[in-house]
This record gives sequence, structure tokens and C-alpha cells, in this order.
Amino acid sequence: MATPDDVDRIIEQWRRERPELDLAAMATFGRLGRLFAHLGRAVDETFTRFDLQRGEYDVLAALRRSGAPFVLTPSALSDVLMLSRAGMTNRLDRLEAAGLVERRANRSDRRSMLIALTETGATLTDEVTTLHVANESALLSDLTPDERHHLDTITRKLLSRFE
Repeated sequence: MATPDDVDRIIEQWRRERPELDLAAMATFGRLGRLFAHLGRAVDETFTRFDLQRGEYDVLAALRRSGAPFVLTPSALSDVLMLSRAGMTNRLDRLEAAGLVERRANRSDRRSMLIALTETGATLTDEVTTLHVANESALLSDLTPDERHHLDTITRKLLSRFE
């Protein structure tokens, strides 16, 4: 039996007050929420070391994994990252000011522009991604490979309901 945690204490309080409720899902959501908060902070530490916010890294990573020449339209970036056009503009402004991306005219459509990863941006993205992947692996190191596989399978199944 696992050591009782804060979620167990909350569930026990609800059981005392509302014994007729099935609280199993509440316990799972409580743990997932707490885990997400802890993991989010741990993941963000890698980005902070490079003066990046997670959302900015997401833009750089989307450009980098798009393949050479590492260029996308702002609307394509917004779609890939599920972000509003206004939110994308703010991220692009900061990344452009840092010299990590540049806006270029779109020769095939004069009404739009292209966002290109600069050489500095590509180098930084590769460095951050290497550390980010190592950090994520370390964060899951308490799980066996089999447990990691099962966790991936379960989260994929839950996510499929929404995507």
C-alpha cells in the first residue's frame, strides 16, 4: 500500500462529509493536477536557464522540427500550437527581439509573412531540446520502462477523447 498523501486526506474528508459519493475519479484528478503542477515547474527550469518561457520554446521547437529551412507562417504556428493569433504575435515579438526568429516577406502571398528560425535560434533550440529531453527522462526515472509504456498508453487513451 502506498504512503497516504495530501489527496488521500482530502478524499477522506469528503468521504466523511459525503459518504454516498464515488470519489475515485476525484482522487485521480487531484493527483494528476498536483503532478502536472510539479512537473510543469521542473520542465520550465530548463527553459528558464536560457531566458525562455515554455510557450516561446514551443514556437522555436515547432519551427525546428518542421525541417529545413525552418520556416512557417504565423497562422501555421498558431494552429500547431493551438494558440490565438494575438498570443502568437506576442511570442514572435519577443523571439524576434532576442534574435531567435525573423519575419520575412512571403513571396508567394504578399498578404502574409513567414517566420524563420535564425541560425542562433536553431543552435539554441537544439541545445535546449537536448537538455529538455534529458530532463523529462530524469523526471520519469522512478518508473520502469514497462510503467512508462503503460502510462503513455493510458494518457493517449484519455487524450483521444478530446483531440
